[in-house]
Amino acid sequence: MIEEDTIKLLRECDQGIKMGISSIDQVISYVSSEKMKNVFLKSKMEHSKIENEIEEMLSRFQDEGKNPNIFVQGMSKMKTNIELMINDSDYKIASIMVDGTNMGVKSLSRYLNQYKAASEEAKYITRKIIKLEEKLSKDLREFL
Repeated sequence: MIEEDTIKLLRECDQGIKMGISSIDQVISYVSSEKMKNVFLKSKMEHSKIENEIEEMLSRFQDEGKNPNIFVQGMSKMKTNIELMINDSDYKIASIMVDGTNMGVKSLSRYLNQYKAASEEAKYITRKIIKLEEKLSKDLREFL
């Protein structure tokens, strides 16, 4: 049960971290504030480091991880693009991203509770992502 829950939790982390990176990539070209761009670039770098850790952990289980659902990712991109076409202010970008980070924290917290038998290492990486998302949300509040 430990291995099964560990793999499932790591897959959800893998999907979430990839969604986070994709979201940052999607909005960064719209950002006008250098300070905000730096917040995103720093966060993306941290996301990428964690993504590598997750992939390394999954490879120990001969698992390829989990990519974001194509439909969900497509709908998210379309919604974001429409919102940014209407209003591409830094406020709007921060608002969209804060909503996204909150969703990520909520989902990962649920998976952390759902896969209780996961290894401590997998739980640690999940908490690390949650903290990263909370930090990004906090850093973006000054732009709201």
